[in-house]
Amino acid sequence: MRNAVGREIPDALLTNGREVYQGRNHMDGRYLQKAAPKTRRYEKPQESKVVESIAQALRDCGAKSGMTFSFHHHLRDGDYVVNMVMQTAIEELGLKELTIAATSLGAAHDPIADYIEAGKVVGIQTSGIRGRMGEVVSAGKLKTPAVIRSHGGRPRAIEGGEVHIDIAFIAAPTSDCVGNCRGIGGKSNCGSLGYAMTDAKYADHVVVITDCLVDFPNMPASVEAIDVDAVVVVDSIGNPQKIASAAARISQNPRDLMMAENVAKVIASTPYFKDGFSFQTGVGGPSLAANLFLEQYMDERKIRMGWAIGGICGPMVELLKKGKVGKVIDVQDFDLDGVNSIHQTPGHFEMSASQYANPANKGAFVNKLDFVVLAALEIDTGFNVNVLTGSDGILRGAPGGHPDAAAGSKCCIIVTPLIRGRMATVCEHVVTVTTPGDCVDVLVTDYGIAVNPLRPDLIACLDSAGIPHVTIEELKEKAYSLVGRPDDLEWEDQVVAILEARDGTILDVVRKIKPFTLD
Repeated sequence: MRNAVGREIPDALLTNGREVYQGRNHMDGRYLQKAAPKTRRYEKPQESKVVESIAQALRDCGAKSGMTFSFHHHLRDGDYVVNMVMQTAIEELGLKELTIAATSLGAAHDPIADYIEAGKVVGIQTSGIRGRMGEVVSAGKLKTPAVIRSHGGRPRAIEGGEVHIDIAFIAAPTSDCVGNCRGIGGKSNCGSLGYAMTDAKYADHVVVITDCLVDFPNMPASVEAIDVDAVVVVDSIGNPQKIASAAARISQNPRDLMMAENVAKVIASTPYFKDGFSFQTGVGGPSLAANLFLEQYMDERKIRMGWAIGGICGPMVELLKKGKVGKVIDVQDFDLDGVNSIHQTPGHFEMSASQYANPANKGAFVNKLDFVVLAALEIDTGFNVNVLTGSDGILRGAPGGHPDAAAGSKCCIIVTPLIRGRMATVCEHVVTVTTPGDCVDVLVTDYGIAVNPLRPDLIACLDSAGIPHVTIEELKEKAYSLVGRPDDLEWEDQVVAILEARDGTILDVVRKIKPFTLD
């Protein structure tokens, strides 16, 4: 069946009431019956929940083959916990046929690829998938198709019972002896623990893994002891120096700065740019640099930002400290400036991923956004965006909160160079649709600006402000004139990953590239 973005979805995937993507807000108003997790009662007073090892925690929680383990990625490329747990479960306890339900997976988790090839890990449910694991899944080595969800789609699926978590593992920079844990106060601080909150509420069992045991009570707790079964103390849960990536730093590239300045011009031309406006910026040099130019327009008009959300970096923290933004509420910190600010800088708060972006609750923060500025690997003439697969069709990215913020905001701006190396970023058809074009409003490139024809009001704003713009078809043709039109990828029939829209419908599928061989 062909869906609303023109993607052919195999009928075999449309079982148990599953639907194809049918457009923005298609599910609005439908009821969702929340799942009721199985909870072990602790009525007798407990002096401590600390156990001697991860293996003991697994045994105490009844770990067995076929289970689903969940993880969060606040330590990003510095995370050690996923590998520690899976190694213990598979090599020490002999478990098999396991599913990993993670908020994101990256190069730090390359060892998991070996377990996939050995058939020990048979399912992956995640937002991001990169590194060797992405290559192995793309090669069709995973027994079942990986399921890719946005940061809002994941808590929706957990709360609705589509994803049942047997044991959730919380990588906690600090915890007390009964499991009240926080993302600060230790040696491996990661800031917000927003992704772990839904897991802790809905998993059958919860294990906190920490490298810093602190006095009871560890308050205010991000994950509370009332949901925790066991606490394990290890030497290190990860390296916080690897939280920040190159993409999470403001670019000094003149091309990127020029695009960032144009993003700010577009924002300033709209009626939403007024005192108290709300804002989110994604990771990516030009996206983050937009903060600098936006501040100049705020000063000129003597306005300030009401609040900002998202993965938070240093530039937004600086605006908060200057009093130019009222509140910063975040589900994840993208650099150590953000980590060191949360709960320390007045007005900087953490929230759960469900609060942030779940489309199936009664009002996520993204639904109150005026502006979001996001990056893209590719964008096509239908304004569909790809942030998941490379031009070679290999899984090497993440939808993250991209589709959620795009759908919820009044004005979604994509900023990306027209070409990268010898590849056209603006193209006829993206390899994989991760954010549908009906949620994207403006494209800013180094060769011009294009506005989605679905937004004639924004076209009028740019015209009134004297900001030149072209059609996205013109940008595509310019890109092809510079680097040539790419050859079509050849796919096998095997589906290696299913990409869910944030509402749970099927937005796209990723098939095995033909031919594909691992070195």
